[in-house]
Amino acid sequence: MSIVVIGNFDGVHKGHQQILNRAKALAGDEKIIALTFDPHPVSIFAPERTPTLLTILSDKIELLKIHNADQVAVIKFTKEFAAMAPEDFVNKVLVDQLKATTVIVGQNFTYGFKAAGNIETLQAHKEFETVVMDLQTDDAETISSTRIRKAIVAGEVESAREMLSRPHRLDGIVVHGEKRGREIGYPTANLGNIENQTIPADGVYAGWLTVGIDRWPAAISIGTNPTFEGVRGRQVEAYALDQTGLDLYTKAATIEFGWRLRETLKFDGLEPLLQQMAKDCAEARRLTEL
Repeated sequence: MSIVVIGNFDGVHKGHQQILNRAKALAGDEKIIALTFDPHPVSIFAPERTPTLLTILSDKIELLKIHNADQVAVIKFTKEFAAMAPEDFVNKVLVDQLKATTVIVGQNFTYGFKAAGNIETLQAHKEFETVVMDLQTDDAETISSTRIRKAIVAGEVESAREMLSRPHRLDGIVVHGEKRGREIGYPTANLGNIENQTIPADGVYAGWLTVGIDRWPAAISIGTNPTFEGVRGRQVEAYALDQTGLDLYTKAATIEFGWRLRETLKFDGLEPLLQQMAKDCAEARRLTEL
């Protein structure tokens, strides 16, 4: 017997956490199963409108478990699954496979072919109890993955951190960049393999760089380095504060965004750039030591 919470859960933000907390309050001896989907359903119906991710799948699973899920069931979202009749989804997935005694969903939940299933059709089933929740609101606005995504793209990482209850992060692989940072005394880890994730606006940020078991305070730059000519495209790079001799190439890495320090600027030469970078690092050091 289980309590099943259903959602895409991108970001596992405060609204999602509220649903999982409700499941915990109701659970008793029942296990809590978070049922989610991969890839994002929009990628099947309208690929050109697929949103960038707040959390990659492995992070999503980890976060769901941190926030009270005993198990996470991931349904591969395909055209065939999308064509499933609402009754089949309930009977085959919720009842037969997951043994649901309680199902918890958000108020806008739909399911089955052409989203024909909704809250009313779900509540009509008596094999389990249906609990419908309003997601947590903040300043009269619902906390949603879309709202958080917009904040991050605008560079408002502090606002995103409040709605997520943690810093927004990017997960990727350290790749070779311009190596200019190493030449001027600020060797950076350039993060690759992040194309489908939600990247903050160009600018300089304070946060953290994690590789393996090491997590360092960091100054983070996103942009095209306009001070230098010939830079190849937009880059996300992090300088681990006060660390020297790190060899991170090809390693899996995570960058977390705590605070936005400033927008990207073009400097008249190397000296004013270095002066500003020293200020950025001092501010990042102060913030991450709080």
